Amino acid sequence: MPHNYQIKKYVIFTEFSAVSKELAENPHFDIYNDNGLSNENYCKVLMSKIFKLPYRLIPDFITHHTALVSDPIKWLNKLEKLFFENEELFFASDNRGRMIKCYTVLESKRKELEPLRNRHRVVKPPMQYINAECEERYFSFREMKSKVNAMEDYTDKIMMLTKERFDYEQASIDFINPKLPDYADQCQKEIDHIQHIIKLTEDLARQQLHNFQTGLPYKKVKINCNINQFVDIFYQLHRELFIVGKPIIDGSINDMVAIIVNSFVDKDGKDLSPETVKTLLTPSKSDKRPKPHKRIDIDKLL
Repeated sequence: MPHNYQIKKYVIFTEFSAVSKELAENPHFDIYNDNGLSNENYCKVLMSKIFKLPYRLIPDFITHHTALVSDPIKWLNKLEKLFFENEELFFASDNRGRMIKCYTVLESKRKELEPLRNRHRVVKPPMQYINAECEERYFSFREMKSKVNAMEDYTDKIMMLTKERFDYEQASIDFINPKLPDYADQCQKEIDHIQHIIKLTEDLARQQLHNFQTGLPYKKVKINCNINQFVDIFYQLHRELFIVGKPIIDGSINDMVAIIVNSFVDKDGKDLSPETVKTLLTPSKSDKRPKPHKRIDIDKLL
């Protein structure tokens, strides 16, 4: 490419496919950003590399750069616009064939990536289920309730609903569906409902403890190891260790929670949280249970 090469028009790239020199893998493809990279310089380097590359490497070059950005199709669209705005440079340097090659590769890559993009695209619900909209997003309590119901941890549910209410109240709303209740009010009512369930669960646990205490008198037993290590013992007996196809301890999670919180206290003598115990006994919450090297392996003791 001639040394007096000048881009006629620049395109604003929202994301640079640039890397630091220490992370560079291909000096012929990579664009460096160690000293700060302006949009103009980024466009210049892109066009320079496109003109210098052999025809056969252009597809690999574009594939390399789409792998470095979070939205490859948007990046491809910007690159195509950069080519379009500077087509006369291809003509002036007698590179019409290179321009056609670039457009062909861009279109082929876009068709390759489009199905992957659609696979992760969120499908917007029908308008009758949307409470409100702003420029950035929509608010659908029907959709939010479905996500909350799929969660098992009450704390996670309350956190999500609280964040949704805050986001809604801080947003600049452009549209409100008059046929649906206020989104923030629905979120708060759901939070109140969950908190009521938590209170009922705790009251039930206390009542079961009282009923048990009217039988044989006893004091709660102190646990001197970590709570997650201890509860994990029950998890193993309930979920992992079997006799004749049946778990060593057979029962519902709620029953297990009641037994544990009614029978044990932590090393400081404080009551155990039913919600914490339930989380530790939930199969999908493996990250809350102890790591393998800290686990009390019951199977080795049997």
